[in-house]
Amino acid sequence: MNRRHFLTTTAAAALAACATPPLNATPSRKPNIIVVLADDLGYGDLGPYGAGMIRTPNLDRMAAEGALLTSFYASASLCTPSRAGLLTGRYPIRTGLARDVIRQTDTHGLPLSEITIAEALKPDYATAIVGKWHLGHVAPFWPPTNQGFDLFHGLPYSHDMQPLAMSKATAAGVEIVDDTPDMDRLTEQFFARGLQFIDDNRDRPFFLLLTLTAPHVPLDPHPDHAGHSAAAEYGDVVEEIDANMGRLFAKLKALGLDDDTLVILTSDNGPWWEGSTGGLRDRKGGAGWEGGYRVPFIARQPGRIPAGLVNGSIAMNIDLLPTLARWTGAPAPAAELDGADIATLLTQRTAASPHDELVLFINEEVAAIRTQRYKYVVRSHYRTYEAPLDAPGRTDWAVLVDMANDPSESYDVSALHPDVLADMQARLTRARATFDPLKTQQPS
Repeated sequence: MNRRHFLTTTAAAALAACATPPLNATPSRKPNIIVVLADDLGYGDLGPYGAGMIRTPNLDRMAAEGALLTSFYASASLCTPSRAGLLTGRYPIRTGLARDVIRQTDTHGLPLSEITIAEALKPDYATAIVGKWHLGHVAPFWPPTNQGFDLFHGLPYSHDMQPLAMSKATAAGVEIVDDTPDMDRLTEQFFARGLQFIDDNRDRPFFLLLTLTAPHVPLDPHPDHAGHSAAAEYGDVVEEIDANMGRLFAKLKALGLDDDTLVILTSDNGPWWEGSTGGLRDRKGGAGWEGGYRVPFIARQPGRIPAGLVNGSIAMNIDLLPTLARWTGAPAPAAELDGADIATLLTQRTAASPHDELVLFINEEVAAIRTQRYKYVVRSHYRTYEAPLDAPGRTDWAVLVDMANDPSESYDVSALHPDVLADMQARLTRARATFDPLKTQQPS
């Protein structure tokens, strides 16, 4: 047995002893888990985060009935590394997938030695990923059923890459179900297959990872939603996501699973060519600035998550694996996790982050260090040049930001806080000492 897939009995006992209790009654079953991962959805694209041109009534209601995190980060500002971080609870550089994204001509992927959320929840959970994979499309990294999922139904990579086919994978093997998928029906089809999985597994705990292609380009709204949003096609596809979230909640209620199901919505990174960062600096693929990393995070489970909770403590998608393990009472993987259990952030309005700091990467370089109050940015872009702001002779270019007073990252306050600057420089040195030896030379 691979040592990374061995579950320690001591960790299992510790998780069982501190499993998050419900707010009121004892759950009648292990909670179902649904994670909806949008693609390139901006921090400011949803009503609860201040969107003005895009209508999201179902997500507005989800936030009103659940928890909203306002300082939640993707583990990368690009697709492949962010998804690797979400699934494994580890900074993407540990998985060898921190550099760029997997192209359709590439042959590498998420190592099978990595433990995914799906594997951590086995054997108690039925598991499925419906939508976009983008973590390797050749053996042994393909299909996703090699990583703990009972079912995969979706696309191997982004829908702007060719050739593109819709595939289905189970224990019986892989088959192509559509070699010319309709772009304007992808969101509808993904939700429909996800709802079928819920129906099929209504009598046992299930984990569904619903990985959408929207609102990543190309923007092809469903005919029922086209032309409806003041934000044009981008707004149309986001409003279509919202409408399907309404279908999802209706299905859970009809099956009597509403109170037994934790539903999470987030994004793999910030917006690309369109979309709103909510006033945050830079966008998808940017270096150390907020707009590419800070993403929406809404969680809802009636009776276990208090309605209307808003928490601004820092957290990241690497936290999902340890959090869901505790939430479900699953044993902790015997892995070197960077993520932490953020269950208290979802149940307590004033809970502090379990993280003393978060590290942001651009490819395999440390781009910034974020603490609760401050951020130290050491990588940026100028024209086509990636600018190392703290390179020899340029240490005064690095930027210390007071995030509490300057969320747009407009001013360097290093001169006002030399003690904080020294602390952040020490954190940067430690981070580089930890992660620089993990850099790869493989093409991405």
